[in-house]
Amino acid sequence: MIFLKKVSLLLSLAVLISSFSVMQTYAVAADDVKAPAAVLMDAKTGTVLFDKNAHEVRACASITKVMTLILVMEALDSGKIQWSDTVTASAHAASMGGSDIWLEPGETMTVDEMVKATIVASANDAAVALAELVSGTEEAFVEQMNKKAQTLQMKETVFKNCNGLDEEGHVTSAHDVAVMSRELLKHPKILEYSSIWMDELRGGKTQLVNTNKLLKSYQGITGLKTGTTSQAGSCISATAERNDLSLIAVVLGCASGKERFSDAAKLLDYGFAHYTMVVPAVPEEALREIAVANGMLSSVRTSCHADSSVLVEKGKSSRIESQVYLPENIESPVEKGEVIGKVVYKSGSDQIAEYPITADSAVEAINFNDVMGLFLMGMSG
Repeated sequence: MIFLKKVSLLLSLAVLISSFSVMQTYAVAADDVKAPAAVLMDAKTGTVLFDKNAHEVRACASITKVMTLILVMEALDSGKIQWSDTVTASAHAASMGGSDIWLEPGETMTVDEMVKATIVASANDAAVALAELVSGTEEAFVEQMNKKAQTLQMKETVFKNCNGLDEEGHVTSAHDVAVMSRELLKHPKILEYSSIWMDELRGGKTQLVNTNKLLKSYQGITGLKTGTTSQAGSCISATAERNDLSLIAVVLGCASGKERFSDAAKLLDYGFAHYTMVVPAVPEEALREIAVANGMLSSVRTSCHADSSVLVEKGKSSRIESQVYLPENIESPVEKGEVIGKVVYKSGSDQIAEYPITADSAVEAINFNDVMGLFLMGMSG
């Protein structure tokens, strides 16, 4: 028999009052965002907090490199390539136009330098050189990009190249850009590169300046990637973090760089003003003794660790509720740490978190030899 217990967790009055006043200042509507397509997403949960034409199919220019970097990071994590590996620029890589670091055919740099050039300076030639290192050819790499997009359920996305230069049929959506940006953030080392403002290559002969101007103006900004072409307009996937809340703001098709930065900042302001991360309290009902049938012990104590924060809307009048699911008893044997129940947290009808309830210790099953030993000990006493 399963029992269900609801426990309400109320946000403090002080938080409610302060968040309400901030919300009045930073309210944002679709008309406030000039970009034709935009999304604000919580990086941890993938929850969409704001959208405007989020699934409209559009070009995204060099934001394409987010997917390129995902595959490069995966190759690094798997050991297929190393940060210190030498990358040799092919004639094809060196032929790229637009933003580049003017690679010459046969010129060499390390993976570290190529990644830096790709994300800081949005270098098209460096992106192709990395693609060729990972997959042999850009074509083979682009095939992997599209497979990864399918895995991430990026339904509006088709890649034709690895750097985002305008090409017929090379499209995505604001929502899909947010999804792949969230995937790239699973490789936190990339933020060491996306947060660089200025750097250099070739012993100081080539200067790199980040195309993301929010690095100099927005509190908590961590990245991630800009893009601009005639078809795509001015685009950005901007990532920022404050007080354990990590946000992704994507704007596509802006009329100017200034507009894209303004829209991205506006979305991030909205997110930080309206949402917060909290660690929910564990209800007492989740921490108790559970009867153990046919065990060397008659019961086992339970544990539950709600050790990760959940996204909560500031000032929301509805209460966060916890639902505890535990059986009346369990059968031996029981392993220490074995999952025997769960706590589910809801805000209204939406489930926002779930944590396992586990056994605090092991309980062996009763066997004949143990019973006889205890019996004989009792007799001798």
